[in-house]
Amino acid sequence: MSNFVNLDIFSNYQKYIDNEQELRENIRIVVREIEQLAKEVQIKLQIIHSDLSQISGACGLARKQIEACAEKYQKLAGLVPAGQYYRYSDHWTYITQRLIFLIALVIYLEAGFLVTRETVAEMLGLKTNQSEGFHLDVEDYLLGILQLASELSRFATNSVTMGDYERPLNISHFIGDLNTGFRLLNLKNDGLRKRFDALKYDVKKIEEVVYDVSIRGLSTKEKDQQEEQAASVPE
Repeated sequence: MSNFVNLDIFSNYQKYIDNEQELRENIRIVVREIEQLAKEVQIKLQIIHSDLSQISGACGLARKQIEACAEKYQKLAGLVPAGQYYRYSDHWTYITQRLIFLIALVIYLEAGFLVTRETVAEMLGLKTNQSEGFHLDVEDYLLGILQLASELSRFATNSVTMGDYERPLNISHFIGDLNTGFRLLNLKNDGLRKRFDALKYDVKKIEEVVYDVSIRGLSTKEKDQQEEQAASVPE
């Protein structure tokens, strides 16, 4: 009696399934290594909330770990078949967003400005164009940047506790500009839009810190601005 189904084809399907599972497991192994490095970066940067004098050193140590992450991303890029980035990207999307946030925090602490997507990509050894293969996705960059607002709102509060009354005002200006920039975007991604909606709470929290510092007369910058305004008013 002849078979109505060629059973040999299932052997080929099993080979495909086995190869797919092996590839995904290899990807997970590298991603876990990146997650561990990112965790170490975050631990090193937590010192900013308790000792402002350690900021420079913490950023230097964080950069070394980020460089190690770039090596892991090169390894990851070698595993992913050409043209199939988004087929496997769910494995590394979250940790990539986390690293973008950490890089943005380092750059802000060092220089006070918002890191560009191109700079983040360079630091992680990634491309910026999808056509070039393993790249830094725009939405991942934006979601990572939005995580920065929450950390800076906490930093503003702790800075006052540590006696730095000028930093909250600088953070407020930075987050205000960030909020304005995101408002220029027509956000259609649900996750991105929801995370942007949370930004207004970070803005409000920082504004409350600045107001508290101002009402107590602790900020010399605020005093100088008020004196300049008063001097410019004709008698």
